[in-house]
Order: sequence, then structure tokens, then C-alpha cells
Amino acid sequence: MNQLTQFYNLSHIFISFIGAMLLFAIYYNIQKRFKTVLEEGVVFKRVDKGLLYLAFGMLVWVLSGIIAYTVNHFQVEKTLWYQVTINLVSTLNNLFWLLALYYVNEAPKFIYRNEKNVRLISGVIILTAVLTIAATFLVGDKTINGIKLIAIPDVVLTTFLCLLMGVSFFKTFMQRGLKLVAFIAVSAIFLLFISQLSDLFIYLGTDFINQLIRIVAKTSLVSVFLVLATSWVIQLANTPKPNEMKIHFLDWSLLKLTIPSKGIYNEKIDFGSKTTQYKNLLLFAIRRKFKDALEQSIIVNSGGEIKSQTYLTRIIDNINSILELEDENKLERKDLITFIGESKYRLRILPEHINIDEALLAEFKRDF
Repeated sequence: MNQLTQFYNLSHIFISFIGAMLLFAIYYNIQKRFKTVLEEGVVFKRVDKGLLYLAFGMLVWVLSGIIAYTVNHFQVEKTLWYQVTINLVSTLNNLFWLLALYYVNEAPKFIYRNEKNVRLISGVIILTAVLTIAATFLVGDKTINGIKLIAIPDVVLTTFLCLLMGVSFFKTFMQRGLKLVAFIAVSAIFLLFISQLSDLFIYLGTDFINQLIRIVAKTSLVSVFLVLATSWVIQLANTPKPNEMKIHFLDWSLLKLTIPSKGIYNEKIDFGSKTTQYKNLLLFAIRRKFKDALEQSIIVNSGGEIKSQTYLTRIIDNINSILELEDENKLERKDLITFIGESKYRLRILPEHINIDEALLAEFKRDF
């Protein structure tokens, strides 16, 4: 084994291992400190395991590094079993990345909290891996015009997941005000994609360039994951606790809101002509206060009671605009409305902290 390959494999192992351990440590700390925020309510348990799956994905990198180091040390990298092992490890890594995206709020909607589609894509990944392994025994290391045939399926899948990760992380960091990190994340994922091409095109680049791209991509991605974890801690720390929030619906378009952690104390909010947003918020409050736990949510999609998530965002935007809150105290949608799953959303304020004027309630029930 030459020194360049030895350096890359050892660097790959230790960088991935340290990154995975740090993510596990942060995840454990988050679960310990923010348990009540992560597991709201008695019925709906929404434990976010995205960070955990990112850590497992990095442990797979550690495993692949150990395998590569061992294989190169004994100079058996041309054997068939090594090709099969690499395909299996790559498949496992892709699965962990996909499972992590399931928990990312800004992931494409066909993945975010969509168990059916995630199972379908996972099945496609596993099936592709099985077919690739079968092709390994039939095709081996055969190449056509410098293209390694058995690498095609894995590169296609990795490209698909890199695209999903790029979109998800870019939107996540932009939404959290970390614009520079958003561009760094996209760059790291792009480099990760580029690093896969040398497995497909055997004459692409030199060993030095290919190894350099790989180590830079993976080091950058580890850093991005750590920033993501840190921003999640900050986000959870700034999320109001359900038992501190109070809302009182006084009249049509008028309510009183209290959220101490956001500097809001008995503030009167007049929605004025924006009655659609007010009615939607009142509907959430009525469901939360008077329905059983399983019936407190509202379906938000084209066929649901509320047709679009845009209406939810407008509720929060109107409150921020009317109260003229400073940037650090501005409400986010997740502060008042929590996602349950399967297009269902529920008000976070506890039922006992929701008050509705009796005349307003009677009029709403009659007109709705």
C-alpha cells in the first residue's frame, strides 16, 4: 500500500469516527435537556432521530475505511468479495442518509415524515444493491470505454441522495439565518458527488486529486453536520414551552397572547381584515381545547380542512407584523403549531391555557 492511500484511509477512519462520536454526544445531550419539547403530548411521540442516523452513516464511513485499509494492506482489492462488500456498505450508508432526511423539516415533502415514500425509496435502494451484487458475479470488473459497469447503480443512487441532501440542508440553513453555512453545505455535498465519479470513470483524475477531493468533502460534511446539530440545540432552546403560552380569543379578529420567552405579555392582536388566518387559528384552538388527544390535529393539504401550509405561515407572519417583534423574538411556525405526521398539525398551547369568549365560540360553531 502506498503512503498516499495509507494516509487517506487512516484520515478517513479517524475523521469519521470523531465526527460520529461528537454527533452521538450532542444527540444524547439534546435528548436529556429537551425531552419535553421533543416528546410533546401523551399520544404523539415525535422523537427526532435525524441526528442519530447521520451519526450512524458516519460510522458506516468508519467501517468502509477499515475495510479499505485492510484490503489495501493485504493487496486484495481486486477480489470479488471486496466489490460485494463495498456495495453493501455503500447501500447501508445511503439508507442512513435517507432515514436522516425523513426528520429534516426542509426536506422535500415526499420524504419529510412520509413513511410510505421512505419505505418505497428504501426498498429501491436495497433492490438496487441486490441487483448490483448479482451483477458483480456476472460482470466483475468489466469496463466499457473506461466506465466501470457495476458502479453505475450505486453512483446513480448516491447522486439522487446528494441532490436531496443538498436541497434539504440549503433550505434548512437559509431558514435558520446561516447563509454562509448553506453554501458550504451545498459545496461539500457537491464535492461528495464528484468524489464518487472516480469509482465510475476509472481514468478520471489522479490518485492524489481523487483522494484529496474525498477527504475535503468528508471533512467538510462532518463540519456541516456539527453545525446542523448546534443550530438544532439553539432552535430547541429558543422554542417556547407549551405550559408558558396562553391565548385568549376575545372577539372576531381579536385575541390576547402571552409567551414570556418571546417577550410577549398579554399582548392584544387585532387581525383586522385578515379573517382567514384568524379563523384558522381559532379552529386550531377549538380542536386543541375540546377534542380528545387523537382528534386535536387538523389535516393541512389540498384535500384537508386547511388547503395549504402557506395559511399556517401567514398566521405567524401576521402576529409578528402586528406586534412588531425584534428578530430575536420573532415567532416561528413551530413555536405555536406542531407537526404530528401525515399532513396533521396541532396547536402547541395546552388546552387549559386556551380561553375562548362564549359568544364568539357559539357564533363560530354556527357559521363554520
